[in-house]
Amino acid sequence: MLKKNDLISFEENIKKIYEAGKIKAPIHLSGNNEEQLIKIFKKIKKKDWVFSTWRNHYHALLKGIPKEWLKKEIIAGRSMGINNIKYKFYSSAIVGGILPIALGVAQSIKLKKQKSMVWVFIGDMTFETGTFHECYKFSKNFNLPIKFIIEDNNMSTNSPTNKVWKKKSKVPNDVLKYSYKRKYPHHGTGGWVLF
Repeated sequence: MLKKNDLISFEENIKKIYEAGKIKAPIHLSGNNEEQLIKIFKKIKKKDWVFSTWRNHYHALLKGIPKEWLKKEIIAGRSMGINNIKYKFYSSAIVGGILPIALGVAQSIKLKKQKSMVWVFIGDMTFETGTFHECYKFSKNFNLPIKFIIEDNNMSTNSPTNKVWKKKSKVPNDVLKYSYKRKYPHHGTGGWVLF
């Protein structure tokens, strides 16, 4: 299992490559949530599926995707959509876009009577969407092998979630949620000013 410093070093290296102009597409860097993810990934098995968002580098690494392969994908401009069938890893830059796909995989696992699980990482703003609530309800009604994890940094791109919704929805007991302060802006490596 990778350690906190391994994850941080990887993202710092990607940051340097990006700032040197060698990545010709947006990047979405992770940071300040290493410990929470390491703890969660101790429960995720090799045979399980992981679905993630555009901020997926840590998830990919912790799922076992080799650093060299991931780095090549990011340099090739695919930071926001890392996908690797061998490691059962899928991500999407579309807000809420991974939810119905993950749900379908969970239903397939159940129909085939397999023993694997689906783990879906979403942001706090995606949690507030109708897509999440419909997928969650379907997964509960049909007892699907799926676990939802909310990564709450109180931001949707650059909009504070609590200001957009005024009151956040209640998180169901069987949904994991952790809060953290993002280290990097929505994309890139600099800082954004919030007005």
